[in-house]
Amino acid sequence: MSESASNTSQRKSEHIRLCLTNEVSFRQKTNGFENYEFIHSAVTEVDINKISFQKKLFGKKINYPFLISCMTGGTTEAENINSMLAEVAEEIKIPIGVGSQRQALENAYFHNTYKVIRSKAKDVPVLGNIGAAQLVHLNVKEIQKLVDMLDADAFVVHLNPLQELLQPEGEPYFVGLLKKLESVCKKLSVPVIAKEVGSGIDKISAKKLLDVGVKGIDVAGAGGTSWAGVELIRKNEIENPFWDWGLPTAYCIRTVNELKKNYNFLLIGSGGINSASEMAKAFSLGADLTASARIVLQKLMSEGQEQVKLMIESWFKYLREVMFLTNSQKLSDLQKNKIQKKELLT
Repeated sequence: MSESASNTSQRKSEHIRLCLTNEVSFRQKTNGFENYEFIHSAVTEVDINKISFQKKLFGKKINYPFLISCMTGGTTEAENINSMLAEVAEEIKIPIGVGSQRQALENAYFHNTYKVIRSKAKDVPVLGNIGAAQLVHLNVKEIQKLVDMLDADAFVVHLNPLQELLQPEGEPYFVGLLKKLESVCKKLSVPVIAKEVGSGIDKISAKKLLDVGVKGIDVAGAGGTSWAGVELIRKNEIENPFWDWGLPTAYCIRTVNELKKNYNFLLIGSGGINSASEMAKAFSLGADLTASARIVLQKLMSEGQEQVKLMIESWFKYLREVMFLTNSQKLSDLQKNKIQKKELLT
């Protein structure tokens, strides 16, 4: 294993260890969902037993529009984590993403930590992943190799300028990103999704991404894991003011959703979605798919696969009940003025 691959693997191990704690949460900023409340419908005619969340995503049937978000790969413990998560995804039929495949480009030693996901999640969408800072230096053929490695159904490019800025080994260089993304979107064999990692994607940035051919936006807003916090802990600089930098998830979903008037794209709501209520509000504000990472990882490592499945299924049971109480037979109905800012309900 090369020195660069070894360093990348060690950094990924540190990231897993820190994300198993609550030390890396945003300190003062929230995801913004607490500012909203559902509008109760006293006259509901919804048949709760006929509410279904099944749909097709990237040509494959899923039972729930919930993504086990991109987390890990490229380190010894990642293979076991990805194997268990992939089994969960396959059993309850939900999509799953892999962590950054950067390490796979550096060395083949840990390739199976990524491949294990497709070997266990045979019939659900699997999302590949690379960082924007790496993308600007790669050609389309190299990205296609990462897609082929996983037999991926879509490919995520994660945008993490704040993390790269603060990471001791960071590469805060994104010059030429949109041009490279445009080339990748045109030539790659699968759709490209752009996601943040916890600072959020605003409407202006989302429009730029959609204009170059991106087919999905994962807003990954502030309020959950602070990747600035992760890197600041790693270099013992915990009082840095950038710890809470970012746009709240609720704001990102609501405003990026406005672009659906002119663009056809998949809107993924993520960023501190740690409860059924937050997930339901994300859908109501416009998300087509919701996603979580750290709470899934923590639940997996502390309580096991069965509890992860039960958590996700219980969240969608609650969502059904919300839909019944808001007179929403389908998720698209839930997005039609069924939620309001609290101050407007007084």
